[in-house]
Amino acid sequence: MTDSGRQTERRLERVILELLESRDPDSSICPSDAARAVYEGDDDGWRALMEPARRAARKLVDSGEVEITQSGRPIDPESARGPIRIRRVR
Repeated sequence: MTDSGRQTERRLERVILELLESRDPDSSICPSDAARAVYEGDDDGWRALMEPARRAARKLVDSGEVEITQSGRPIDPESARGPIRIRRVR
């Protein structure tokens, strides 16, 4: 990964935590919320940040800060297929 890619993922990690902090403790966010917050354009370019946002969320799971859910239940991030949500660890 390039330095730029690592910087983007670190920024996505910070934004994920900031978004969760600004919401109700029981709320979750979509990786697209973080991607949109980090993307600086006016078009759909944020979509290119979806996989980096998912990777950032997986790193935060590894550090014990968040959990990834599907259908409201925590799941193993490596087995996640399809839409996911990110929430604080309960």
